[in-house]
Amino acid sequence: MNVAMSSPLIISVSGLRGEIGATLTPEVAVRYALAYSESVDSKKPFVIAYDGRRSGSLFADAICSALNAVGRTTLDAGVAATPTVGILVKQHEAAGGIQISASHNPRQFNGLKLFSAEGRVIPKKDGEKVLDLYRRFSADSNWKADWVDVENLGQRIKIDDSTSAHMDAVLKTVDVDLIRSKKYRVLLDSNNASGSLLGRRLLENLGCDVVVCGGVPNGDFLHTPEPTVDNLQSVFQKIVDAGACIGFCQDPDADRLALVDENGRYIGEEYTTAICAKNRLQKAKNLGEQGPYNLVINCASSRMSLDVAEEFGGFCFRSPVGEANVVDLMKDKNAVFGGEGNGGPIDPAVGFVRDSFVGMAQVLEFMARNSKLLSVVADEIQGYAIVKRKVGLPEGGFQKIVDVLSNAFSDDEKNTEDGIRIDWSDAWVLARPSNTEPIARIIAEAPTEERANGLCDQVEQLMGLR
Repeated sequence: MNVAMSSPLIISVSGLRGEIGATLTPEVAVRYALAYSESVDSKKPFVIAYDGRRSGSLFADAICSALNAVGRTTLDAGVAATPTVGILVKQHEAAGGIQISASHNPRQFNGLKLFSAEGRVIPKKDGEKVLDLYRRFSADSNWKADWVDVENLGQRIKIDDSTSAHMDAVLKTVDVDLIRSKKYRVLLDSNNASGSLLGRRLLENLGCDVVVCGGVPNGDFLHTPEPTVDNLQSVFQKIVDAGACIGFCQDPDADRLALVDENGRYIGEEYTTAICAKNRLQKAKNLGEQGPYNLVINCASSRMSLDVAEEFGGFCFRSPVGEANVVDLMKDKNAVFGGEGNGGPIDPAVGFVRDSFVGMAQVLEFMARNSKLLSVVADEIQGYAIVKRKVGLPEGGFQKIVDVLSNAFSDDEKNTEDGIRIDWSDAWVLARPSNTEPIARIIAEAPTEERANGLCDQVEQLMGLR
């Protein structure tokens, strides 16, 4: 492959992502892992896992070997979902964790996501320290790791049971007997990735009759991995044919969950966190829990969660995009639930990580308590049209976009905490630089798709793209 034609290496404060054999090589991965190891004062071990991709074991071997060679013990979880890594870090009192995953990206990509000792994606300040070390290592042609002698090598210890602690944590948050009493038939689309390991086990423990599509975590994706309406076309009829009451569709590292109803209708990812939040607040109210009922979403997520919070007398706060930002604000506001609109619910009772397994359990509990199918649940939530687009960055970079939009919408409510967002009473539009690609994202939400598309068109026109 011509490296010049490959996708660039994307590095952020929470990890990196690149194309195998081009921008992402074992050398890059090892250097980044060693930078993380050096940034952590604790000498406790690191948890290492991967999402089932073909290249995952290769990078796991390289990273474990390098960390062992500098005297660091590694706990090898093998194939595991991203939220499971957070649980394992806490369970084993590790110094941190490294999940090898490219999330929703195709098989030619992989990446590293870093976890702190809290079992969450590392906060920004800690990620900046890792990033600085990595860049220093990369810039110094004479740099070499502090390899130890044979007497001081670290161990590589296999974690034999990677899923039980995570499953138990999720089950404690729902009424298991109630869900079991419904004997739901469900379809789980794990797409031959890490979600299949805990997904099937969890659903069976909830008394479900489970039909699994892509239940072998070997990375041979049955469809393009991001769980969008276009990529899941092959799944919809399978749900109907199976007689399932719901379809759960995960991304490869299982921190995102898209919902499909019993009719094969794509409900999507934006509804996942909203329904989970509604279940959590409904249950809190029924149990007489004292408020405030605080929710946190990011600034690119649907206002459905805002409506849910208002329905139960709670408050919904918005953070910049990014799981670490959502978690920081959840902790600050003592939120009872949170997440991102890409199908990533976060339940503090389980862990501060986006979690598709939390999503499945919470949605099933809401259906069971209200004796309603997903189609009815979704229709009863005030829906909005949300449009998401990708555009190239103009000359002058993203700041030019901010300047243009600031001038164009000077009299409207603006927020520049993450890109630039303009709010009206019934709609909003956001333009922000991507955290994972060299592009800008334009997202608009409005009561109708026509209005949402019109807002995106208007932004593109102002940017000179129309």
